[in-house]
Amino acid sequence: MTAVPAQRDKSAEFVDYLFTRCQRDKGFAARLRRADNPSTEYQSWEVLVKFNINLDFAWERLPYALVAASIARSGASANGRLPLGRSIARAFKGREDSDPAKMRLRRLLACDKSEEACRILRPLLTLIQSKVSETLDYKGLLKDLLGFNRNLQRVKAGWATQFYRSQTDSNDDKSND
Repeated sequence: MTAVPAQRDKSAEFVDYLFTRCQRDKGFAARLRRADNPSTEYQSWEVLVKFNINLDFAWERLPYALVAASIARSGASANGRLPLGRSIARAFKGREDSDPAKMRLRRLLACDKSEEACRILRPLLTLIQSKVSETLDYKGLLKDLLGFNRNLQRVKAGWATQFYRSQTDSNDDKSND
């Protein structure tokens, strides 16, 4: 019996490649920082094509471009473990029950297409990076965005669960003080 080779995970390889390359090549990182801007997105296309990402399909191109820009801006050296929903809650630490935190989550959950979610996430990821010291799980985020149109409810439910569990954990910590 022959062993079945492990299936390649293109999105995970993409994220790992970006972290490695951004650490070594600051010019590369500078070009990628603009990948989520519609006017300068084309500067990331060379990298996207290397990973066989079809530039004609916005539902595929935009998630990769968004994640590339966010990684380049992060300055992190490796993928993190913080899921998106929890990171939104942590960006409003101490105010998780605040209307702004819930409003940001609700606006993201109202998206019907991955392209819209990418547009909403662009400033939200910048906010998260400015307020949260932990590194996002970019592999998980990219997988969610790529599966958004196929598994809309599952992705949204996952983000909401992460957000509200983070609130519950935070409230439990306060009651233990």
